[in-house]
Amino acid sequence: MVASPVDLVSRDEGQGLAEYALILALIALVAIAAVTFFGTQLSSILSVIGSNVDSVL
Repeated sequence: MVASPVDLVSRDEGQGLAEYALILALIALVAIAAVTFFGTQLSSILSVIGSNVDSVL
């Protein structure tokens, strides 16, 4: 069966994929901004946690 040109124009199969891609891009941007903003504080906290774990083991 051959699809008519009208059917090809009105199909919206890729819409869901595009929406998921936009959401993923937004989450990635927020994560990058958070790491950039809290990077040094997060690094020092993880260093303290790592040294405490080493002392326990």
